[in-house]
Amino acid sequence: MAAIGILLVLLLAASTTDLRRHRIYNGTVYPGILLAFVLNAVGEGLLYWGVVDAADLQKTWGFVGLGQSLAGFLLCGLIMVVCYVFFHVGGGDVKLITMVGAFLGPYQGLEALLWTFVLGAAAGLMMLVCRIGPGRLLLRLWRQAISTLTLRRWAPLPEEHRSELQTRLYLAPSALLAVVIVYWDLARLI
Repeated sequence: MAAIGILLVLLLAASTTDLRRHRIYNGTVYPGILLAFVLNAVGEGLLYWGVVDAADLQKTWGFVGLGQSLAGFLLCGLIMVVCYVFFHVGGGDVKLITMVGAFLGPYQGLEALLWTFVLGAAAGLMMLVCRIGPGRLLLRLWRQAISTLTLRRWAPLPEEHRSELQTRLYLAPSALLAVVIVYWDLARLI
């Protein structure tokens, strides 16, 4: 629980700066990644010396072990670099989700990454609906579908419509909620 508590504090700090300034600072993420490695190495040492057993290590302390921490770091980092290159996700978001992977390991890290994108997309859609209005948004969607079907190819949007549809994704608050969902297995309640 100690490692997850530290991760939640780091995600809360990143969420605050993401919502206020649209930035996730390296001063939050880099020490967090290093701390994840150190804590998981210490946890592995406690396991090796017989101070705690494996079940207690994950349940009580929230440690996954150094190998799992590195695997989560690499897996989440690789996926986020692909998102950065092809989908223009912010660099702070890449480092933040990589930090989450370092704390949670590859399995829970990947699940948290997926929940982060689902929650971020839902929040972005809600902001879009509030800004444009549901009627205008549905009308634009209908027109786009008719144009695409008529032309039998994707009809490009005019620049004024495209710029109006762009919205910011706040992935730090989404990651905070995702870690809560994944760590306490709240998805099974849905």
